[in-house]
Amino acid sequence: MDIFDRLKAAAADDWRSYVDHSFVRQLGAGTLPQDAFRTYLVQDYLFLIQFSRAWALAAYKSRTLEDIRAAQAALEGILNETELHVRLCGRWGLSPADIAAAPEHQATIAYTRYVLDCGAAGDLLELHVALAPCVIGYAEIGNALTANGRELPGDHPYREWILEYAGEAYQGVASAARRHLDQLAARSMTEQRFSELAAIFAKATRLEADFWQMGLDLGR
Repeated sequence: MDIFDRLKAAAADDWRSYVDHSFVRQLGAGTLPQDAFRTYLVQDYLFLIQFSRAWALAAYKSRTLEDIRAAQAALEGILNETELHVRLCGRWGLSPADIAAAPEHQATIAYTRYVLDCGAAGDLLELHVALAPCVIGYAEIGNALTANGRELPGDHPYREWILEYAGEAYQGVASAARRHLDQLAARSMTEQRFSELAAIFAKATRLEADFWQMGLDLGR
């Protein structure tokens, strides 16, 4: 069991409420209201701007070239994610400027600033633990929504989003982040410290679930 699996096991209920949230289930079934998805997508674009800052902070917090390169690769992956958001939002006539001008919702602020605070106040391992529910969790969700070779029909309204996170490129980003998290833990985690890291992971996971709920609430 690697550190990510241990963190998930310690926050099992929170993790389940995140990856099996009603938003995710409806998205997979194609029944999620379009307004809910659009609201989520705009907020997630703003979210990714702040997460880009968090990965830049990870590079700053790094003391080895290997750690810096890992942060650079993750940052590049996030920048690629924003292209998906721009492409999908463009179908509703929203330009990148329109998206960037949208006000951040409280759920967006709460999660992103929590992660940035973990990075500013803690060390590199704490920052990566706070980032993990997002970067690794989305890969798990993408896999779950395409499990057992499930074919998404061509007219599935969220097919492109699902295939982005189930795809080889994003799965590679998440796998690399998971391996790097394990390496960081091997270097600097003690068993006494695990409970503190588990609390960070659980909090970040709850904030992820709140982010899904924000999409549902504002998209009604």
